[in-house]
Amino acid sequence: MAAIQAIKVAAICGSLRKASFNRGLIRSAIELCNESIEGMQIEHVDISPLPLLNTDLEVNGVYPPAVESFRSKILAADSILFASPENNYSFSAPLKNAIDWASRHPNVWADKPAAIVSAGGGFGGGRSQYHLRQVGVFLDLHFINNPELFVQAFQPPRKFDDEGNLIDLEIKERLKKVLLSLQAFTLRIQKKI
Repeated sequence: MAAIQAIKVAAICGSLRKASFNRGLIRSAIELCNESIEGMQIEHVDISPLPLLNTDLEVNGVYPPAVESFRSKILAADSILFASPENNYSFSAPLKNAIDWASRHPNVWADKPAAIVSAGGGFGGGRSQYHLRQVGVFLDLHFINNPELFVQAFQPPRKFDDEGNLIDLEIKERLKKVLLSLQAFTLRIQKKI
């Protein structure tokens, strides 16, 4: 039986804080892939260097270097993993900025499989996920439908340490199921299985 070709996942965190719980979900996803998910490689793609969207920065179809680098990483990825904090019932401004830059012509999100995870208050970032799914329709992103992962980060027991690292074993197992679903969906879309 032939080995499964590794899929490349671009992981994007909508929070810029280093100790962000959402960033901790991405770090945990990378660890899970390294330890127990064969055929999946996740790269955290940092959105903090991106300037605010301003089409005056596009010169003769060329974007600023940070934007070009970001767009090329999204284009090269087989699928996308979003870690989406919730701000005012929506996803964060840095994430919206990144989405908008990558949607400029040509839209590098188009036809990519994707998954969303989130950590936050009472609803665990769920509203941000549902709003991001709406935007994904226009972007031509194809989100997995289940499982969903909303982490209620501020309710006991403690789920993250002081550096924002995920320490809850049950949440890690649920995150692994999201990753396996994204992997299977990506392979199905690519017709590799």
